[in-house]
Amino acid sequence: MKVLVVGGGSGGHITPAVAVVRELLEKKPRTKVEFWTDRKYYKNVVKITTEIGVRWGSQAGTTRGKVPYIRVRKVCAGKFRRYSGWKWYDWFRNWWIVLKDLVFGNIVGFFGFVSGLVQSFWRLLLPSKRPDVVFLKGGFVGLPVGIVARKLKIPYVVHESDAVPGLANRILMEHATVITSGWNVKEDGPNDNIICVGIPVAPEFREVSEAQQRNLKKDFGFDPEQPLVVVTGGSQGAQHINEAMVTILPEILKFASVALVAGRKHYENMVELKRYEEWDKAKLKSNFRMWEFNSAMHELMGAADVVVSRAGATTTAELAALGKAVVLVPFGRLPGGHQTKNAEKLEEMGAVKVVTDDQMVRKPAELLETVRHLVRAPREREALAKKLHAEAKPDAAGRLAEILIEVGENTEKERIEKQKQKMKPKTEKPGIKLPEEIEAKLKAERKEAAREAKELDEAMKRWKNEKQE
Repeated sequence: MKVLVVGGGSGGHITPAVAVVRELLEKKPRTKVEFWTDRKYYKNVVKITTEIGVRWGSQAGTTRGKVPYIRVRKVCAGKFRRYSGWKWYDWFRNWWIVLKDLVFGNIVGFFGFVSGLVQSFWRLLLPSKRPDVVFLKGGFVGLPVGIVARKLKIPYVVHESDAVPGLANRILMEHATVITSGWNVKEDGPNDNIICVGIPVAPEFREVSEAQQRNLKKDFGFDPEQPLVVVTGGSQGAQHINEAMVTILPEILKFASVALVAGRKHYENMVELKRYEEWDKAKLKSNFRMWEFNSAMHELMGAADVVVSRAGATTTAELAALGKAVVLVPFGRLPGGHQTKNAEKLEEMGAVKVVTDDQMVRKPAELLETVRHLVRAPREREALAKKLHAEAKPDAAGRLAEILIEVGENTEKERIEKQKQKMKPKTEKPGIKLPEEIEAKLKAERKEAAREAKELDEAMKRWKNEKQE
């Protein structure tokens, strides 16, 4: 069976896809998997994902030996940039962003989208190169691939992590073989054929005991007796959260240790905070550490007592699996307000605390007071963590893998059946049925011709006997 997995644009579209691939290869080791991602994340796929026990390959790679092999390829894609929640004056105040992203950015995005269509069509044109099923993990990277798969009648499965589907998935859902979701959105989804499976996360994201938490704090150099606040804006970082931390960090350090993941995109702008990070002979002497990116986020967040994070669907699913007290800071200006709606749903359940991005920007002390309250209220932390953990679906990756196997095997059977039909010997096409009168006349003529042939044969035999005598 051949499976094509498509994900990119952000780490939140890659890590769940990799979790599904792990389960897929566990359940069906002989599956041939190909992973398509955008140019930006091509080099970071291995860094962003955890070790999955298979060999990741390049564009020219082939399978060697018995080690499962995943071929990773770049695919062109174009992002349609939009901003939500802007007032009329924001369009003038942010004229440079409007010009750079919404004008030139979308022109470039359009050509990237068209290039993705052409590239996907060329790669999937030959039937022998087509997968049995395509898994589209949301985002703009999967849109051109999904459109081409539909035209070539290749079945595809869509997964939507957010509480509200994004633009690309709304387009793809209409013709998807199976639609899966991280949330129970049947009542407001584009159609009724939605299976709520949860959001796939790596198996490393699981609850830790108090003893394990203490050991993890020690491993990162922190005092195991002191509360730890982990602040992260994802692999690329969150500028507003980082800026707020510059203001409130000295106050937080008075009552807790702090681990800050500043992100690859914003780390250089945060170097000034390194003055709070003191070392003595490779031993952390202060209660603050900062990373550009930490590949062991399951361990770092596992060590935390409180986590401050954006409200991306994958991150919230990982935190739910860990069972942590969380302060979500949704970025409200994303298209469709996905993070805001994710945070609102969890806040309604009483599973998280929420400080909006606008609140934090206007008054960073809002975030400070929310964190301070949770650090000093262990029972409330425990209650939040239990409610959030109740939303975790540890079998999400396994259920998605089973769906892909079912769809892929059905396609494989149909393909094999068609091949068998082609290999069968061709039979003569039945003749045209004639009227009864003509059919009777032809039958009589054939009978007369047979009689004359027999008489001629007997005459020849007599002539030969006479000649011999």
